[in-house]
Amino acid sequence: MYCPHVFRETRQPILHALMRAHPLAMLITAGPGGLSANLVPFLLTDDGVFGTLRAHLARNNPQINALKAVSDVLVVFQGPDSYISPDWYPSKQVHGKAVPTWNYVMVQARGTPTLIDDANWLRQQVSDLTQIHEHLRPRPWQVDDAPAAFITTQLNGIIGLEIPITTLDGKWKVSQNRTPEDRQGVMDGLQQEHGCPAMVKWVGAHR
Repeated sequence: MYCPHVFRETRQPILHALMRAHPLAMLITAGPGGLSANLVPFLLTDDGVFGTLRAHLARNNPQINALKAVSDVLVVFQGPDSYISPDWYPSKQVHGKAVPTWNYVMVQARGTPTLIDDANWLRQQVSDLTQIHEHLRPRPWQVDDAPAAFITTQLNGIIGLEIPITTLDGKWKVSQNRTPEDRQGVMDGLQQEHGCPAMVKWVGAHR
């Protein structure tokens, strides 16, 4: 990943926080059949040096063949992103040396994939994933709420995936390379024109 030093984020708790806040990530493989990419909701655990990713895929997903053949996969997590207009920079009014850009936050995780075809593991995986995303609801849905035979059929249609992370890289491109005045201009512009409160917070947190 191309990442100038000013945008590099290496603090593992910060990287993990983004991955957990934005768990739908792009799973990328380069197998015998070429490149393949699918969006997959991942569950991140603290197992291992950099953490471990768990997920499940439909059994008829052709990317499974690539996962059986490769020793390395890339998983890309992306947070908020936003177009940045040069008109928002006060410095542009002084010298005109400004161009449009795009702000974004992302994490790239690499590791060796293992496919898991075990009913107990799969049930635990979908239960854990469900609990994470349902627990704040007034009446959280649970796997046991559905008929047992139906859940068994659903589990038979998926296969598990586990990826112990071997490298973890973060890129926080949130206007750190601009002056304090320009960064304030970006926040003002986002608030007034673009309607991206999440990016306003990211820019403000990295002054």
